[in-house]
Amino acid sequence: MALYVTRRLLQAIVVLLLVTMITFALLRAIPGNVAAAVMGPNVYRDPAAIKLFDDTYGFNKPWYNQYLLWLSHLVQGNLGYSWNLNQSVASLLSQRILKSGILVGISVILAVIIAVPIGMLQAVRRNKLPDHFFNGFSTIFYAMPSFLLGLLLILIFAIKFPIFPAEAPQGLTVGAIFANFNAMILPIATLTLITIALFSRYARSAVLDNLTEDYVRTAKAKGASERRILFRHVMRNSLIPVVTLLGLSLPGIFSGALITESVFNYPGMGLLFYQQAQKEDYPTLLGIVVVVALATVIGSLLADIAYAVLDPRVRY
Repeated sequence: MALYVTRRLLQAIVVLLLVTMITFALLRAIPGNVAAAVMGPNVYRDPAAIKLFDDTYGFNKPWYNQYLLWLSHLVQGNLGYSWNLNQSVASLLSQRILKSGILVGISVILAVIIAVPIGMLQAVRRNKLPDHFFNGFSTIFYAMPSFLLGLLLILIFAIKFPIFPAEAPQGLTVGAIFANFNAMILPIATLTLITIALFSRYARSAVLDNLTEDYVRTAKAKGASERRILFRHVMRNSLIPVVTLLGLSLPGIFSGALITESVFNYPGMGLLFYQQAQKEDYPTLLGIVVVVALATVIGSLLADIAYAVLDPRVRY
């Protein structure tokens, strides 16, 4: 196991480098001038100021030289400096990462808790009314963009029936968010409903596959009840694809959180990314990409390790 984890960590470093390199190149390919985004459009009247800015921050060099300079700073723990917010990227992320983690974490936990029983019910009642109902439910929410679902929830539960606030809590601290947790209901519901639709479909397929295995027939032949077989044996084996999906779907969940945070004005990393993308704040964008890529790699690694816990037959 130790050798496997070490090998995966080395692979993770390579993946992180490739992700940051591609992102860096794409950001530099975006039309526009960083100096104008930082100092305003009037800077075009002063070419000397643009030249000084480019010389200071290395924008007059090829993009790969700029990347190596940024990478050397990253190795030293320096994620860069946000010109627009006049603050280091590390301090910006430290203020926002926990808030995004709360939103994503609560949504994913709720989604798994709800999706797995739904998938099991669909498998047990295959081609019956519950199966058709939840199939339609999952198809609708799986195909629905997160911004559209968020706007619909605001329209129904904040405007038509003013039950919840339309805007997420705006506190600067995590305590302030929990103090006004009523305002978190709609953002959490938006991300949870979309994630439920993703997990329930895989849970259904996994349970259907396991119900046809030999160990199920053996357990039935020994007189085990259907409930015991379903919850003691089938559910555990059916969680393996869900765990895989959980690790691999983290980028999609984070992208959904980005849109959800923008819709509800939630002060997390997603809203920060959206705001700074409009201002061409490259250091902040790259810092967020590194954090999300790192979370994705760690999630995939934890999913692989969880195989050995859920299925004793798996050994690394």
